[in-house]
Amino acid sequence: MFNRIKEDILMVHLRDPAARSTGEIFFCYSGLHAIWWHLIAHKLWTHRWFLVARIVSSINRFFTGVEIHPAVKIGRRIFIDHGMGVVIGETSEIGDDVLLYQGVVLGGTSAIKEKRHPTVGNGVVIGSGALVIGNIKIGNASKIGAGSVVLNDVPNGATVVGVPGKVVHEDRECAIDHNHQKLPDPIDETLKEIIKKQEDLEKEIMDIKNNK
Repeated sequence: MFNRIKEDILMVHLRDPAARSTGEIFFCYSGLHAIWWHLIAHKLWTHRWFLVARIVSSINRFFTGVEIHPAVKIGRRIFIDHGMGVVIGETSEIGDDVLLYQGVVLGGTSAIKEKRHPTVGNGVVIGSGALVIGNIKIGNASKIGAGSVVLNDVPNGATVVGVPGKVVHEDRECAIDHNHQKLPDPIDETLKEIIKKQEDLEKEIMDIKNNK
C-alpha cells in the first residue's frame, strides 16, 4: 500500500501543474483519497466482507464526493481530478494510467446481475460530465470529450465527442493531455459543410443568371 501511495503521488506530480508539493497532494487531493479508500473497500469485498466493504465505500463517498462500488476493479496510477460527482458502478473495470474528471459516470443499463458496466482500457482520459453507459469497452489511449454520452464500444486511440458519442478522430498515441479545448466538433464541421455547399449553389445560380 505504501508503494502504491508513493506511485500515485508521483503520478500527480507529473500530470497536474497545480500540484506544488508532496504534502499538498497527500493531504488535499480527494481524488487520490477516493482511490485509496476504494482499495481498502475492494480488499474487504474480495474477502466477502460485503457489508463492511459497503460501509467503507459510503464513508469514502461522504468525505470525497466520489462513489465507487467496492467490487470495481481498478489498475494502477488512476487519477480522479476534481472528483466530485464521479460514480463508478459495480461491474466496471478500469485499466492503468486512466484520468477521470469531475462528474464522470460509468453506469449500467441492466437490472440483471451480470457484467453491465464499462471496461476502460489503459491510458484513457474521460472528460468532465461524460456518461459511459453499459457493458462496453473503451479502447486503450482513447479520449472521451466532456459531456459526451458513450453507449457503444470505442476503438483504441479514438476520440469521442457528442450526444450520443461519435468517433471523430482515431489513432491517438497517448490520451493523457490537457488539450480539451482542441477536441473536434462534428456538429460544427457539418454546419460548415452545409454552409459551403449553399455558397457553392448560390454561386452556380448567379453564374447561370449572368450567362443568360
